[in-house]
Amino acid sequence: MQSPQAFARIGTRGSPLALTQARLVRSQLAAAHGVSEDDITIEVLSTGGDRSQASNASLSEIGGKGLFTKEIDEAMLAGRIDIGVHSSKDVATRLPDGLTLVAFLEREDARDAFISVKVASLDHLAERARFGTSSIRRAAQVLRQRPDLEIVPFRGNVGTRLQKLIDGVADATLLAMAGLNRLGEGHRATSQMDPEIFLPAPAQGAIGLAVRSDDGRMADLVGALDHAPTQLTITAERAMLAVLDGSCRTPVGALTRLDNGSISLKGQILSLDGQTAFDSVATGSDPLVVGRTVGEDLLRQAGTEFLAKWAAS
Repeated sequence: MQSPQAFARIGTRGSPLALTQARLVRSQLAAAHGVSEDDITIEVLSTGGDRSQASNASLSEIGGKGLFTKEIDEAMLAGRIDIGVHSSKDVATRLPDGLTLVAFLEREDARDAFISVKVASLDHLAERARFGTSSIRRAAQVLRQRPDLEIVPFRGNVGTRLQKLIDGVADATLLAMAGLNRLGEGHRATSQMDPEIFLPAPAQGAIGLAVRSDDGRMADLVGALDHAPTQLTITAERAMLAVLDGSCRTPVGALTRLDNGSISLKGQILSLDGQTAFDSVATGSDPLVVGRTVGEDLLRQAGTEFLAKWAAS
């Protein structure tokens, strides 16, 4: 006897954070449509980004953001799953043909958390201390404040990176507050970084849900979970990133605030060593216009030679 068709099939990475996010989506989807969570399956997929963790190489060196989504995208296009659950900052600016982002859950704390078992803040680190990160944005922002620090490669899931600090691989690191909070590990943060100075990654803290473009039923089901304010902020930040071409070789930060329907986006691009930075701010009601305005202004300020220089580094 053939088993009944699942109400929806979710695809996710297998890290503890990714599974927590997939279960959150399953819970909200079941509640929104009055079905049992047992009717919504979760399929764990290994991605290139996961398999490359042991190498400690930065994403910019081994292929960019798509490394964390490629296998999930392929499973969707092949019809094996219906919904891709992603940390939105890992989603490429341009999705593969046939897929679309239809919803974002309410954004968590977008800030970066400073974590150390030795000191209370970035300012308290000893001269030439080792700072662990494989994010070129975080490295550039840290070096902008503390050019004396040594940046050491630092990848892995949250638990792995916390253990590396205990083992002395680095003296401190930055992690996303959103991930810590979702895992119930927010207390691990030694302090939080000022988002006006340490702009988060574009779309950091938001869970994005993708479906096949021709699957209207699933788009409607998943669309019911969309958090409108988060949709506005992420749309603006991704629009900015699209203008900048989403280069993983150029450090990019973004901070969006909403105020009575007005969208204010601050964007930043930096050199890899953090010693050169360009900032731009735009405000408006249309997230696409706001995002593009900031992206175009950053391009104008920096010039193509600056971006080409760091993209080739």
